[in-house]
Amino acid sequence: MDKQAILSRVDHTELNPAATWEDIRTLCDDAITYGTATVCIPPCYVKRAVGYVDGKLPICTVIGFPHGNSPTAAKAYEAKCVAEAGAKEVDMVINRGWVKDGLFEAVTNEIAIVARACAPATLKVIIECCGLTDTEKVALCHCVTQAGAAYIKTSTGFDKGGATVQDVQLMARNVGPGVKVKAAGGIRSFEAAQAMIEAGADRIGASALVKLMKSEG
Repeated sequence: MDKQAILSRVDHTELNPAATWEDIRTLCDDAITYGTATVCIPPCYVKRAVGYVDGKLPICTVIGFPHGNSPTAAKAYEAKCVAEAGAKEVDMVINRGWVKDGLFEAVTNEIAIVARACAPATLKVIIECCGLTDTEKVALCHCVTQAGAAYIKTSTGFDKGGATVQDVQLMARNVGPGVKVKAAGGIRSFEAAQAMIEAGADRIGASALVKLMKSEG
């Protein structure tokens, strides 16, 4: 797979809490230039970024980020706000405490509520694989499928570990029909991105790949 084909699957990402509008504007410019799938940015910049790109690029954002343990009503309201601001894709973080308590029905219900709140935007569900057992990851594949989300996503990139080929393979085997996998966290080379795609990822979350292209001139 050539580099441009990989970039077409990338959510070009800037989620630093100190990111400025200038950072976001540069991110959008680079994403348009290099043909990425989206930019993934903090919620506060969605409306401005939508106006700035003027239809040239879908805007993705995050909610309940990065910890996932805010109230469901707060996540739903945040999702509704960013969708109304023009976000086409929304990446939410699950409540991992509920997972550890075995409350998978509550996790499913929350995902479904957020999916309805942000519709028709695409919902991706971040499960933070590095803190989970394989059994929990498989159970969450079923939760995401049952709740009607479009993607399951490996990581926020803010915890102790990021995407692994093994996790992508596990998730790809266990999600239902029509549910896709997004690999994110620690993907810093085109070789790593291709390995994730070959393992079953449809989308890649990364900040490094466009930078690599720029460095090559």
